[in-house]
Parts: sequence; C-alpha cells; structure tokens
Amino acid sequence: MQQDLYAVYGGSGCGRGVMPLARQQLAQAGVSPERLVFVDDAPGPEKVNGQRLLTYAQFLAEPAAKRYAVLAIANSVVREKLAQRCEQDGVRSWTVAAVNVVRMDEVSLGEGSILSPFVTLTSNIRIGRHFHANLYSYVEHDCVIGDFVTFAPGVHCNGNIVIEDHAYIGAGAVIKQGQPGKPLIIGRGAVVGMGAVVTKSVPAGVTVVGNPARVMG
Repeated sequence: MQQDLYAVYGGSGCGRGVMPLARQQLAQAGVSPERLVFVDDAPGPEKVNGQRLLTYAQFLAEPAAKRYAVLAIANSVVREKLAQRCEQDGVRSWTVAAVNVVRMDEVSLGEGSILSPFVTLTSNIRIGRHFHANLYSYVEHDCVIGDFVTFAPGVHCNGNIVIEDHAYIGAGAVIKQGQPGKPLIIGRGAVVGMGAVVTKSVPAGVTVVGNPARVMG
C-alpha cells in the first residue's frame, strides 16, 4: 500500500527553516521522515539538511497515495502561482506549525500556513490561505488577515486590524491597534518596512517606512 508524500516546496533559507518543523510535526503523527522531501524548481544536491531534494516533476512522479506541499516561498506572488499549480496537479496544501505556537479562542487559519516558533495567535482572528508568520510574531484579537500575507520575524499585529491579500510586514514592525468597527487597514500588496511603526491605515500597493510610518518616495 502506497503512503502519502509530503514536501516543503523551496530548498533555500525559508524552506530550510521550515523543514525541521515539518519533520517534527510528521514524526508526532507517525509519518516516517523518508516520506518528507524538499521540492525546488532549481536543480541541486541529492539531499539538503538530510532530506531528499526533488524537482517538481520528480515529486509528481514519486509513488504516493496522496501528495501534500507547504510553500516555503517568501515572495507572495510566486507563492500564489505555485499554489495554483499544485492545486491543478492534485497536490494538497498542508499547514506546518511549531510545537510552541500559541493558538487561543476562535482562530480560523487558512490552508497552507507556516507558523514559526514562538508565534502567538490570540482570540477571534480570521486568517486566509498560505499565511507565513515568522519567529516571534503575533496577531492580537479581532484581526482579519487575507491570503498570501507574509510576516517577517517579530511582527506586532495588534487588535482590530485588517491586512489584505499579499501584504508584506517587515521584521520588527509594529501595527497600532484599531478600534472596534473602525479597524486599521493595511491595503492589498502593501509593504511595511522593517521596524516601522504603523499608526494609521496604509493604502494598497505602497511601501511605508519609519516611525511613524510614512509612504516611501
């Protein structure tokens, strides 16, 4: 009987940071580490950090009952294209989360998320598909986060905030709490720079930096 096959899609720095979390998660579920591989579109060594590295074509050709992939790709546009590609080929999404992630009440988390060590999701939060939350990031109460959103390490996302699809929040950024019924909004595809302190809504597609955060250029 064929077994399921699991992949961390991306063999660079992001993927190598996710792989130990994936390995531990599958071990707790009784899945052998041999059923976990890296997938990358660029040819590379036979193994990376002890796990086999396959091209996407090799991954599809590998005998398996079902195939799962978590997309460890920082660029959200590329991440979306790969998600569509995997869906078309019958590859299922799966979520990888560190064992010390804290999830409290009424947290809805979309498929394909990556939650790194020391991430906290508090209460009454809705998060979309293929969310990346890096080390020591948190999402406070009553936040809504769209699809393909990326948090770099140490993001402080306080309560009553809406973050739209494809937004990127840089390392150490702080987003001020909004108000019930009047959330602070980070627009679609906006970029919040490293260490920025966001005190008001950010329009779609712009980059903001500084304290307080202002539109760059």
